[in-house]
Amino acid sequence: MLFRSEENPDFHPSPEELQAEIKLWETWIGGIAAQGKFGSSEALDFTGKILHGNGTVTDGPYIELKEIVGGYILVKAENFDDALQLAQGCPVLAAGGKVEIRPIMHFG
Repeated sequence: MLFRSEENPDFHPSPEELQAEIKLWETWIGGIAAQGKFGSSEALDFTGKILHGNGTVTDGPYIELKEIVGGYILVKAENFDDALQLAQGCPVLAAGGKVEIRPIMHFG
C-alpha cells in the first residue's frame, strides 16, 4: 500500500498534533500486525531526486505534480479484497488522502 496525499506547504503541525497523528498510525498498523499480516512500513521524506532516462536529474519526487507519496506498508493479504479491508481506517484517508493497493511482482 502506498499512501498518497496532496502537498500542503502550509501544514505545520504542533508537536502535540504530530504525536496524535503518530499515535493514529501506530494504532492502525498495530491492528494489522495483530492479525499477523504486517510486513514492514516506512514514512518517506518529502525530498529526493529523479534520474530521467536521458540522464538529466531533477529535484523530486514528482515535483511537477502536487500529490506526494508519503510512505508505504507491506502487508500479507490473500487478495485485493483482503488488502482493501486492511486499508480501512488508514489515517491518510481521514486527511483526504488515498491508499494505493498494489501487489508485489515475484520473478523466477
